[in-house]
Amino acid sequence: MKKSKILIAIVVIIAVVIMLLLILQKLDVIRISEKGVKLGNTVTGKIDDWVYDPYEYSTDSNGWSLGIGSTSGNSSGGGSINLDSFSSTDTSSASDSYLGYSTGGAKDISNFRENIENDYFPIMSDLTYEGIFYDYYFDTGNMGEASDEMFYPSYSTAISNDPISGEEEYYLSVGLNSNIKESDFQRKKLNLVIVLDISGSMDSSFDSYYYDLDNEENDEENSKSKMRLAEESLNILIDQLNEDDSLGIVLFESYSHLAKPLNLVGDVDMDAIKNHILEINATGGTNFESGYVDATKLFEEYELANSDEYENRIIVITDAMPNYGTTSDEGLLSYVEENADNGIYTTFIGVGVDFNTELVKQISSVRGGNYYSVSSAEQFKTRMGDEFEYMVTPLVFDLNLDLESDGYEIAAVYGTDDVDAEEGNIMHVNTLFPSSSNSSEEVKGGLVLLKLRRLDNTESQDIKLKVTYEDVSGEEHSNEQTVTLNSEENYYDNTGIRKGIVLTRYVNVLKNWIAYERVGEPEFLIDTNTGIIEWDDVSTYYDLDDEYEDDYYYYYGYSNENERTSVDLSVSDEYKETFRILREYTSSEINEIGDDTLEQEIEILDKLIDE
Repeated sequence: MKKSKILIAIVVIIAVVIMLLLILQKLDVIRISEKGVKLGNTVTGKIDDWVYDPYEYSTDSNGWSLGIGSTSGNSSGGGSINLDSFSSTDTSSASDSYLGYSTGGAKDISNFRENIENDYFPIMSDLTYEGIFYDYYFDTGNMGEASDEMFYPSYSTAISNDPISGEEEYYLSVGLNSNIKESDFQRKKLNLVIVLDISGSMDSSFDSYYYDLDNEENDEENSKSKMRLAEESLNILIDQLNEDDSLGIVLFESYSHLAKPLNLVGDVDMDAIKNHILEINATGGTNFESGYVDATKLFEEYELANSDEYENRIIVITDAMPNYGTTSDEGLLSYVEENADNGIYTTFIGVGVDFNTELVKQISSVRGGNYYSVSSAEQFKTRMGDEFEYMVTPLVFDLNLDLESDGYEIAAVYGTDDVDAEEGNIMHVNTLFPSSSNSSEEVKGGLVLLKLRRLDNTESQDIKLKVTYEDVSGEEHSNEQTVTLNSEENYYDNTGIRKGIVLTRYVNVLKNWIAYERVGEPEFLIDTNTGIIEWDDVSTYYDLDDEYEDDYYYYYGYSNENERTSVDLSVSDEYKETFRILREYTSSEINEIGDDTLEQEIEILDKLIDE
């Protein structure tokens, strides 16, 4: 009898404890998971759902991580972008600016600038046309007009003499305009998974090369590590989230680790999460594949949610030097493309002067993709504060421009996120993201530039342009216009196309300089006879077989497929003279255009001339 009473008492106590735990869990004071009971914030009732243990991981038969901790989340979806609210053409509020668009892909050229500033030789992919365009605001030729269309192009033309050869050249710009007022814009709620690289290379200093560390001491006193910068950048990014967004975090080195399940921000003690992030240490190899695959798994329970109500995005913070799992751009690209097809888009944030821009350029040039380079937490904070909403909200997909003319054809395309931007007389852009405008109604990065080739035996100046695109709801649109080129010498429709031409010539010269210095081939030398040579990718120069493999990697600045190596900055006498001509031309154009922010390119040229 006594034993029975004791058993009954024990059962009652257990029942009371369980009931109490369930009540506390309901109140978010604790969290019950397969890893045990975790206290929440007893003041706010929010949970600390951090589950990463650096000494514990599980792997499958291939050595890839299966992740740790709960993947439970809240799939309540998010708020919608109402396309109808973007169709208003009311211009009664002069102070209420319209947004424009910029292309996906590279969103800056910070890595290029940082390498030169630190006396390292840049590589081709550090410097992109769309990246440098996004550093500037452009007059799109729209002149404040609005349209019924969510996206509508405006066209500008120019005839401009090559500053080195004096040859006449023909250009057409595509202004990327929207009918979205800045005050009307509201992004969808966000299901976001951060994939953070915590491999050993992230422990090196931001302004030195990881593979130089055998010969150099990493001076942590004077130079912040890439890991610390990545952690601080991640915490800045977290500050941009709303309570009805959902956040998950995956870490990867040789293995992948689930650090935080995909849960509603409003349910989580985010201050505790940010403290955990600052405690992460770098170690191991770089298995990007396992981290990205595990991040993708977190979206599985969101598959049935309404895509009109939320945006799915993976943001990868890395120096992009994978050496475990799949390491090729083709292999990694397939994962990013498959996710894009399923409505999960990818952003890359690159850290360090040895950031592998070539790999990331390839795998971010897909639908909904983009990438940034981080040079300081302060710069990243400014960028995220102003641009986070736009960075995670693609609005236009598969933009095609078809050019028909008896007098002209497309010779080159500049400023698009598509690696294969031009095929015949068709220009292609994978993705357009919303972009801010300034007080002069100029759009940040709001331009794609076409160089035209004039055909012989024709007097026709007319060009018929047809644009087709898909909006965020999957609806297809088209637009047709005809433009006529002016026949005046050195003619520009506006400062926007003029600025685009200056920047394109600048990039072409610098890309050919990089090729000439690295390979020493005369065909990359620009002088008064050649004029500014159009840049062709290295694949047009090398047959990528075993015979040329070593040259190919050196050309791009890698010791092997992904390990970027440092090369001291140097400039041949031939290119110093070319840079002097380019500097004089650029300085003159700055005065004509009236944009002093272009002076940062003059500073680059001055450093190269004095090298």
